[in-house]
Amino acid sequence: MSERLADVRARIAGVEQLGSVVNAMRGIAAARAQAARNRLAAVDAFAQTIVSAIGRALPLTAHASAAARREGRRGLVAFGAEQGFAGGFSERVFDALGADLAACELFLVGARAAVIAGQRDIQPFWTGAMPSHSDAAPKFADRIAQKIFERIAVEEIVRLDMAFVSWRAGRGFTVERARLFPLDPSLFPRAAERIAPLIHLDADALLSDLAGEYLHAELCRAILHSFAAENQARVEAMASTRRQVDRMLASLRADERRVRQEEITDEIIELAAGQILPR
Repeated sequence: MSERLADVRARIAGVEQLGSVVNAMRGIAAARAQAARNRLAAVDAFAQTIVSAIGRALPLTAHASAAARREGRRGLVAFGAEQGFAGGFSERVFDALGADLAACELFLVGARAAVIAGQRDIQPFWTGAMPSHSDAAPKFADRIAQKIFERIAVEEIVRLDMAFVSWRAGRGFTVERARLFPLDPSLFPRAAERIAPLIHLDADALLSDLAGEYLHAELCRAILHSFAAENQARVEAMASTRRQVDRMLASLRADERRVRQEEITDEIIELAAGQILPR
């Protein structure tokens, strides 16, 4: 009986250690998600400035409409999970994109997402690992943009979209999709000004530079949203795991009390039997 009690107590110790690991993972994920959300405000402000500038520059050139009439292969930047323990994070993105995954040249972000893509027979053109900290978002956006510009320069892709998961309190997880290239004029409100802005660059060159900044800002926004959403998904997954751990501990402790009571009962019976035996 004592061996059984020792076994139950060993299992309790193991589950308690697991609970500590789960709590640590949950805390780290929550801190990372909050840090990414804090940085989104600055990225949104920068992106809005670029949107306003493009809205003022668009009337000066027909470059965007000319690019929109070109035909060719489409590109797609998709952001999935970098690590595990995030529920069906990557699956949510792949399910939302559906047939576009095969029809587009896929730039896939996330090591875990790349594994799941292989399981689904999805063949990305390029894969990259999501940074471990949100501070690295601008540099990582530069890296993705460089790969994209290389393909645009040789006209391998003539349209580019991106898809990522965002999380907002009260709304939960949402797969968002946005056009990156060519510029969609409907996304850039025209300024209500009668006098054209004074520029010192060629209008097409100016718009091209602004389009590059817009792409970079949107990639930064997607990286931070995806980073925050993945860690939020991990927070929720770890919260669910913590509840399972608590239920397991409650069951094991009930077993411990029952086994201990059985031991006490057996000891009392042995003592009582020893007292009534004839001398």
